[in-house]
Amino acid sequence: MAKTAVLAVFDIGKTNKKLLLLDEQYRIVYEQSRQLAETTDEDGDPCEDITVLAAWVKDQLAVVLEMSEFDVSGVNISAYGASLVHIGYDGEVVTPLYNYLKPYPGRLSHDFYQRYGGEAAVSQQTASPVLGSLNSGMQLYRLKHERPETYRRVRFSLHLPQYLSFLISGRACSDITSIGCHTQLWDFQRNTYHRWVNDEGVSKALAPIVPADSVIPIRWRDHRFIAGPGLHDSSAALIPYLRCGGEPFVLLSTGTWCISLNPFNTSPLTEQELRADCLCYLNYQGNPVKASRLFAGYMHEEQVKRLARHYGVSEDHYRHVEYSADIVRAVATPEDAVQTLEDAPGEIVFKDRLLSDYSSYAEAYHRLILDIIRCQVFATRLVMNNSETRRIFVDGGFSKNSVFMHALATALPDIEVYGASVPQATAIGAALAIHAHWNTRPIPADIITLQHYAVAQDLSL
Repeated sequence: MAKTAVLAVFDIGKTNKKLLLLDEQYRIVYEQSRQLAETTDEDGDPCEDITVLAAWVKDQLAVVLEMSEFDVSGVNISAYGASLVHIGYDGEVVTPLYNYLKPYPGRLSHDFYQRYGGEAAVSQQTASPVLGSLNSGMQLYRLKHERPETYRRVRFSLHLPQYLSFLISGRACSDITSIGCHTQLWDFQRNTYHRWVNDEGVSKALAPIVPADSVIPIRWRDHRFIAGPGLHDSSAALIPYLRCGGEPFVLLSTGTWCISLNPFNTSPLTEQELRADCLCYLNYQGNPVKASRLFAGYMHEEQVKRLARHYGVSEDHYRHVEYSADIVRAVATPEDAVQTLEDAPGEIVFKDRLLSDYSSYAEAYHRLILDIIRCQVFATRLVMNNSETRRIFVDGGFSKNSVFMHALATALPDIEVYGASVPQATAIGAALAIHAHWNTRPIPADIITLQHYAVAQDLSL
């Protein structure tokens, strides 16, 4: 029996680590998922155990390469960003994989911004707010100044997707989707590394940049295939929409963070947008993608626990709540309308509401969603400002939530709102990035499933 030609994609999240095999129709024909225990760094802060992760990647690849039913023609990686793996001249890891939530020293941060023009100037040049360790370039700066002996042992500092690609291919490289993801390494105005990278001499630790859609042929344990350089997961998730979409759109990717991505807004970040936590990504073609983020998924998760305790139901009871325009009319307030950016809410206020004010779980849940939507509309409109975009694709958890989707469509009556579904979007994106190198067929037209949400004519927010 003939083998099925497949691409292997490692999709590495903070919690779930996956290996998927995709056939030429982009169907998932094999999947393995694993959660790996964290370890701690030398300061006792939790972090990914990079040794365990590396061993898992190698073991899983070895397993699928020996499967009689599949012919693995290539490998690519999608992985979370803001994480650097420092490797020595022997190719071995020389430090822990520091967590991007690790507290950043205030004095070191102050000295850096004093030296390079101040927080506002650096943020505008690098299209990123000041985020401490989430600015992965600052992790490299910290290593140089706090642990100079260790820093001198570093040959390359690779973002996690590129390190995992390096494990397989042996090629050390940098990728623009990782460099361009709130790292404070890239000067978006000059389209090159920021001057501090050269002034500090850390450019020698940054591997050559290769195109995100490039591959190299490799031989791995007597198997021959191609390997891609790896991509930042948020940029990978956008690729199916860029490859298959037509008119301009905003992608609202919902999870713990709800991230609004606009690949069609090329205006420079303003000070107001930076203060509102906006930033720019670079997509796999090297073009800027304006983005805003909201901690809405986390807030939703915390508040449905509160609702469950108050009403004596399960934490997932919200899944059984259907959208009701009548309930929206009953619980909506004039403050729900976000008319201008100046009307923006400071935070999701539901945590301060009294649940005794609502007669049922359904009422309280609709009010929670309206509070989230009020903030979400502001965050999304930030990246739509000064662009002609009139469509929003919502993917992730909230795309299947009828209360959220109907409320969003009602709050944005001038925009077409769609629930979108791309199974394993980040893995599909990583495969699409190198489509021409492994797939002999055209890209299927049905990769994205869309559901349009119409606005009730007698209801407005």
